[in-house]
Amino acid sequence: MNNMNQMMKQVKKMQEQMMKAQEELVNKTVEGTAGGGVVTVVANGHKKIISITIKPEAVDPDDVEMLQDLVLTAVNDVLTKVDEIANQDMGKFTGGMKIPGLF
Repeated sequence: MNNMNQMMKQVKKMQEQMMKAQEELVNKTVEGTAGGGVVTVVANGHKKIISITIKPEAVDPDDVEMLQDLVLTAVNDVLTKVDEIANQDMGKFTGGMKIPGLF
């Protein structure tokens, strides 16, 4: 019975550490870019876009589709990077296993 109680305490401690790590992701920021840096998107670890910066040379009124593509590429880049930092941070607790709904 002692082993079960000890194991439950360890599980609870791990859950608390995982929750704290998940909360801390909101304070981490990641940058994604496209077009050699003419479009930059910054997001936090909870996949919330914080800012989008577009340099003037990226704006061509005759080619709006290119600007749209650059923004889309930069957003996808930053979201991929957010997933990577979340997986790194949470992987410490899960041993690399992907647990649905956790992150």
